[in-house]
Amino acid sequence: MGKARTAIVLAGAGLLLAAPGAHAEITSVFDGAVPCETRDDGTRFCGGDDTVVETFDGQLIDVNVALPPEPTSGPDGPFPLVMHFHGYGGTELDADELARWTDQGYAAFSMSDRGFGPCGAKPVPPARCATGGWIRLMDTRYEVRDAQLFAGMLVDEGLAKKGSIAAAGGSYGGGLSMALAALKNRTMLVDDSLVPWKSPEGRRLSLAAAIPEIPWTDLANSLLPNGRTLDYVADAPYLGIDGEAPIGVMKQTFVSGLYASGAASGFYAPPLFDPDADLQTWFARINAGEPYDDAVVDDIVDEVIAHHSSYYIDHSIRPAPLLISNGWTDDIFPPDEAIRFYNRTRSEYRRADISLFFLDYGHQRGQNKDADIELLHKHQDAFLAHHLTGAGKPRGGVTTLTQTCGDEASAGPFHARNWARIARGEVRGKFKPTQTIAPTVPGDLTRGQAYDPISGGGACATAAGSDQAGAASYRLDAAPAGGYTLMGSPTVIAKITSASPTSHVAARLLDVDSGGDATLVARGTYRPEASGKQVFQLHPNGYEFAEGHVPKLELLPVDAPYGRASNGQATVEVEKLKLRLPVLEKPGKRRVTVRRPAKKFVPEGYELARGQKR
Repeated sequence: MGKARTAIVLAGAGLLLAAPGAHAEITSVFDGAVPCETRDDGTRFCGGDDTVVETFDGQLIDVNVALPPEPTSGPDGPFPLVMHFHGYGGTELDADELARWTDQGYAAFSMSDRGFGPCGAKPVPPARCATGGWIRLMDTRYEVRDAQLFAGMLVDEGLAKKGSIAAAGGSYGGGLSMALAALKNRTMLVDDSLVPWKSPEGRRLSLAAAIPEIPWTDLANSLLPNGRTLDYVADAPYLGIDGEAPIGVMKQTFVSGLYASGAASGFYAPPLFDPDADLQTWFARINAGEPYDDAVVDDIVDEVIAHHSSYYIDHSIRPAPLLISNGWTDDIFPPDEAIRFYNRTRSEYRRADISLFFLDYGHQRGQNKDADIELLHKHQDAFLAHHLTGAGKPRGGVTTLTQTCGDEASAGPFHARNWARIARGEVRGKFKPTQTIAPTVPGDLTRGQAYDPISGGGACATAAGSDQAGAASYRLDAAPAGGYTLMGSPTVIAKITSASPTSHVAARLLDVDSGGDATLVARGTYRPEASGKQVFQLHPNGYEFAEGHVPKLELLPVDAPYGRASNGQATVEVEKLKLRLPVLEKPGKRRVTVRRPAKKFVPEGYELARGQKR
């Protein structure tokens, strides 16, 4: 393969050395390292248990490749290639999982990310894993570069079409897909430099499209939110425009669950062994809590921003075309993760091809209704067909479905040209009296337990909707005849005074029915400034408030057990609060509750995103 590394396979039959030609029978891939077999449906599958290929730094990565049936005439490749990546704790996709792509005439590639697959084997991973084969938490310099190398090898072998490479995957794989799209035609080396993405034989490559599902774009904000993301500003970095925003609050049950999942199915680096992938030390430090003003925390945040978050990859070029999907009821990677990247990209590049699709799916509490997933896949398939083969023209912009409970079908799809236009009206209220958020957890912990994504009752769980002592509570008027549909991010503007720099505000928007039972509609976490007029948002949702139902905002010292209680939590006073709910409905005489959207509150130093009106 010219400059390509010699690939190695740990297979009982020994080494396969013959690389397939474009017109020859395909018996192996990756320079003969991984054998192929023809399945009953004619597709070719190359892979299996521990079929590994050497990557750029000598590590062995577990890989699978699936190819469409051999054509009846013409060359057997190259094919458009879809790289499909697994979630955290998972492994490479198998032939059945990759069939979605081979059924459409594409080649498909999947790999077990570092620290998983063979290196996640228990009780003891292979010795080779101890030299760098541990979980790197989707490092742009390692896992992302691995994927780029293997795609290039398939191009060099005449199996993948040079100008038709796409990325797909959910969660961990969604984060990888986002990074590939942000890089587009570049590779990040270990020294952080960016160089052109080239195949081992020197062919210049560029990603044609990506369809990340439930991804993150800012991992620090996903795991320890501080409330500095606003869905109407052009740029929303974790540490704020001035770089002085505080570290946020750990999503306790989710982060602990993910860490345990990695420990069970993956391989963590020994503590203090690799400062760029020291997940055991990181977890222990973050879990110890505030104050987060030491060098260890600074290093963690700097590392996560520099190498694990697509939002911070150099954006001096326009990213690859993107269709990003996130779940309203996904409590770890909610739609904020897509909107942040979408707003910044569209504000910088007027011709950026970036679309959004939001629905009730994803991680817990997502319901993942079959009809909704089918519609999402239809949009994704059309998007890839256009960018990989030139077929058709997919509908861009923003598409949404609503959250519904039980067997009720989701409403929609609703469509708008951009995120700013998906909500046409606003329901809002003003509350002048000062309310106090006490530093102690409210006594009724069953409510937080019901709404916990890991151990709670799911997206439609209910709990008592009465006001709790120690919480600040605000109720809008009951929804009128016909109700209205929240479509976007609930916004809170208030004068806030916090007696401690480590205090936080945990917000829940509830739907309280006529019987007093409350369903969680949206939640958010905010680490306030010491004092002054401030703004924060809850995660977006598409949710109908039925006639007679009351939207209730409650502000708590902690959203337990979902969120971690802050060390040093003190009294927080809230006055002159404004609550704004973006809704689908237009203002009109028969919808007196729905008004024209109010002027946006833009904090000092921030700018409105393209398409937004002040």
